Amino acid sequence: MKLFQLLPILFLFTLSCTQSPERQPADIHIINGTIADGTGGNFYQADILIRDGLIIEIGDIDPQTIDAHTVIDATGKLVSPGFIDSHSHGDPLETPRFNNFLSMGVTTISLGQDGRSPGGSDVAGWMNQVEEAGIGPNVVHFTGQNTLRQLVNAPREVGLDPTYIEQMQQIIRSSMEAGSFGMTTGLEYDHGTFADLPELVALAETVAEYDGLVMSHIRSEDDDKIEESITELLNQGRGSGAAVHASHLKIVFGNDPAGADEVLELLQQARDEGLTVTGDVYPYIASFTGIGIVFPEWALPPNDFYEVVENRREELEEFLRNRIHMRNGPEATLFGTAPWAGKTLAEVAEELNKPFEDVLIDDIGPRGASAAYFVMNENVMRRFMQAPYVMISSDGSPEMRHPRGYGSFAKIIRQYVNEEQLLTLEEAIYKMSGLPAATMGLSDSEKTETPRGLIKEGFAADILIFEPTAVRDNATFENPHAYAEGFEWVFVNGTAVIEDRVLNEALPGTVARRIY
Repeated sequence: MKLFQLLPILFLFTLSCTQSPERQPADIHIINGTIADGTGGNFYQADILIRDGLIIEIGDIDPQTIDAHTVIDATGKLVSPGFIDSHSHGDPLETPRFNNFLSMGVTTISLGQDGRSPGGSDVAGWMNQVEEAGIGPNVVHFTGQNTLRQLVNAPREVGLDPTYIEQMQQIIRSSMEAGSFGMTTGLEYDHGTFADLPELVALAETVAEYDGLVMSHIRSEDDDKIEESITELLNQGRGSGAAVHASHLKIVFGNDPAGADEVLELLQQARDEGLTVTGDVYPYIASFTGIGIVFPEWALPPNDFYEVVENRREELEEFLRNRIHMRNGPEATLFGTAPWAGKTLAEVAEELNKPFEDVLIDDIGPRGASAAYFVMNENVMRRFMQAPYVMISSDGSPEMRHPRGYGSFAKIIRQYVNEEQLLTLEEAIYKMSGLPAATMGLSDSEKTETPRGLIKEGFAADILIFEPTAVRDNATFENPHAYAEGFEWVFVNGTAVIEDRVLNEALPGTVARRIY
């Protein structure tokens, strides 16, 4: 064969030897990061590839083999799962972006808490509506027991006719089959307060049929009633077989950390029996709820408040004086709703020139306001926070005048990890990601279509990139709606909602659905 005939063959041979191998496509390539995978284990160095909203590869990845749309150099930064708020509030159809949660690294929120839930008897329709409208973080739905009572028009009384129980059980089944993760109770609030243990067990039995979770705002968090209330929750689990969870653990008026130890001992005993028991806590010493919590039961529905005022006013005045002083006085009640927002009960009473109990009766009433109540002890909260099965929550919302809705998760890192070393960073991230994911079933591929809550191949790319020492909670009781800072990149399902510290308007969240 002549030389000119060989040249094309030699050219093709040379080209085949020097041509680059096919590069793997990716949406995002995070390089040189320190990985906190959400399990509580040791950090490690690795790169992460993201494609179609999922983590597709973790390891030492040669950039020459990757064709990535976006490359992020995370040198000196921590790469962790997005945080999961096990107890949150808000309306995704009103405030779909939830920037308050995203700014503190929360990529999944839990709605339907304290016994009140959205969607009514058509949870599937509500879920579809939320997804069609768009949402910033992911949403987990729980079905509220107080809402169930309202849906079946149950009377405000203890010991319901079995027909009402059966109707509520059917709504639970429908909700669970739509993808709800379980049931919540609000036993300190109207409707829920009338539920007795047989009712609670019967409803929890239906939740247990679907391997769901019962989360409870227990009947009382007061120092002299909390053990009884925790025991009621544990008995609900014992009687039904359902996993149970104590929401926003606290002891109102309890200043002795030994009280927290006694509550934790009750929870641990139940765990030792084989009961699945968990809890959550938010890092503030003030609670936030309706002012009705300071009124006596006999002045609340189904009783007629105005009739009580007319016939038992002196008795009501005395009760409110004693109750408020027991709750650290009128200076410890800070209103969060107009026209008194930002003022204490003491300040309002001074402005109106009347005793605070008269303000509560004549100007506010049991449904007239919400407030923050400075009634907790920080050392007690620290004990709860350190328990290995207690996770972090906010119990917050975009509109609530309490800093917990804007600062909780950032405060954990800033105060309890960086400043006090109460928790290691590994522990804190586990309590804010892997633990709530496992508790609700979010990290189990057999329980949800797309698992999340860990840095793991095949999991949703809900990811944070940040320098832990730069994280700050900026919300205060005076300025409760200040965004947290320090999270440089926040991804929800592989889409950035914070890009290089800047919030955008993306709505990449989804409604997570339980598979049964």
